[in-house]
Amino acid sequence: MPGAARAAEQVLDLALSRPATLGAGRLVLVDGPSGAGKTTLAAAVAAAAAVRGVASQVVHLDAMYDGWEGLPGIGAHLAALLAPLAEGRAGAYRRYDWAAGRYAGTATVDPVDLLVVEGVGAAAGAVAHLGTVLVWVDAPRDLRRRRGVERDGPSFEAVWERWEASEVETFARDGGRERADLVVDGTASR
Repeated sequence: MPGAARAAEQVLDLALSRPATLGAGRLVLVDGPSGAGKTTLAAAVAAAAAVRGVASQVVHLDAMYDGWEGLPGIGAHLAALLAPLAEGRAGAYRRYDWAAGRYAGTATVDPVDLLVVEGVGAAAGAVAHLGTVLVWVDAPRDLRRRRGVERDGPSFEAVWERWEASEVETFARDGGRERADLVVDGTASR
């Protein structure tokens, strides 16, 4: 079983062993620095949930950031999305269009058995009380940077230092790694 699939089974086992924290559902928060393997792990958790007949949805924080400067505001975006879900109602978020450089539309998230939120800043303090499981994914800096550039192209290379500084501030503020239920090595996640 590849690394991401094995880690996904651990995440899912832990989530299903705990009481619901997001209305009648469970919330898995997958955080860590850019390029660490969060998206890969989130997809693997959703796939493992499907095999077990657990309805799930993955929300990618990349769709919520207000561009390259938007990381500091992610906690407020997450709180706005998750508050209605905690009450058993659908939540929503503004979807950012990276090509246009602005928000373009709204995405609705219906209540589900397992919601997986992945992205830098998922461990925001504003939503910590709603998390069933907090997972931290990490990988060496050089590998993360290479993955980021492969994923986002030259635009990421140009903002890497600034984005990384914003990550460091966010992680220091929210303490996600220290609060994580599981720490996953994303080195072999792809």
